[in-house]
Amino acid sequence: MKIDFEKASFKDFENIDGQDLNTTAYKFVEYLNFLKTNGHLNYRIESLTPVGPEMNLMLPGDSSPTWSVCLVSNDYLGFSQHPKVKAAVVRGTEMFGTGSGASPAIGGHFIYHQQLEKKIAAFYKKREAILYTTGYTANSATLQCLLHKQDIAILDMAVHASVYEGCITTNVKTFLHNNVEQLEQILKNAQNTYRTKMVIIDGVYSQDGDLAHLGQIADITHKYGALLVVDDAHGIGVIGDTGRGVIELFNAFDKVDIITGTFSKALGNIGGYVVAEPHLITYLKFQSKQHLFSTTATPAIMGILKAIDLVDEEPQWRTKLWENINYLKSGLVTLGFDVGTSASAVIPVKVGDIPKTLEAGRLLLRAGVYTNPIMYPAVSKKNARIRMNVMATHTTVHLDKALNAFADIDSQLHISK
Repeated sequence: MKIDFEKASFKDFENIDGQDLNTTAYKFVEYLNFLKTNGHLNYRIESLTPVGPEMNLMLPGDSSPTWSVCLVSNDYLGFSQHPKVKAAVVRGTEMFGTGSGASPAIGGHFIYHQQLEKKIAAFYKKREAILYTTGYTANSATLQCLLHKQDIAILDMAVHASVYEGCITTNVKTFLHNNVEQLEQILKNAQNTYRTKMVIIDGVYSQDGDLAHLGQIADITHKYGALLVVDDAHGIGVIGDTGRGVIELFNAFDKVDIITGTFSKALGNIGGYVVAEPHLITYLKFQSKQHLFSTTATPAIMGILKAIDLVDEEPQWRTKLWENINYLKSGLVTLGFDVGTSASAVIPVKVGDIPKTLEAGRLLLRAGVYTNPIMYPAVSKKNARIRMNVMATHTTVHLDKALNAFADIDSQLHISK
């Protein structure tokens, strides 16, 4: 099977018809070399410096590093570099060492795990939570545990890949993004057909940066006796008066049955969590295989305990973040770029054409602006874009450099409206 590398995406190499594993892998490496030759392999770029508003990068083909404005990090509040958070990580390591040594049920559950479960649950005005080693696993493992062939998962089609993976053992229906009318029709048809019905949405959608229509979705979900799951990975610390995310924005603490999220974005660490009623959390702690048979997180998660405190103790970071979001978005709109319906720290510049998107990523990187070119299958083939993540630690100088770079590449590629 011949693949046109000019039009290809990673998706084309998942399962090539008629080719065995080694042949497929070799063909994929050939495709990566094609991207690299054209300066479009803007993935797995090595950084010589910590996460921050600027990073010193070893760009493909270069022999010396380049300082670049970083617009790819989810460290929205800059907490991965906050002195108090780092001090808490050091303290945890000094007290408990570098590892936990076992899975949670058989010796790997420590006081810092218990404290974090209670703290993240209370953050959402709940009583119990379960921890996972990643946010991805929090979704995939939980949904695989809770949903089976007699059940149905009803997904906003724009949910994260981890949700789709979590639903491989159950029936799945999708509805058009934020289309509450279509959601209601699916719920109506499923009402007497399936045992457990679960509607699963993101709070903030990671590609467009827009928000779920949470109020309407919650009401419709419960009208038909279904459970509502919200993954608010990109909302925590960013959205809401006190950073409790989209759930706080819609005052929906009592309307969301299961909350999932990650510590790897605004909270500056790694790991995932699920917050729900105590009976569901207890069930997951002994039935979710990826939790039960995985070694628990290291004592470094004591930094997360401090980061959660800082969301309340130092709200100026969220204020600064929103100043930066509004500044960059306003500048891009003034230049004529399409930023869609973004209402968060995720800002896309929609390009549409995949080769043009890849070239925009290359030109931006050469101008010292590190962004993410996003294309199929992460978004539809006609909806490729440059995606950026804004941080509280960006300065106006950083953001102006990005805006100037976009203006320059537009003169070459003509991607503005």
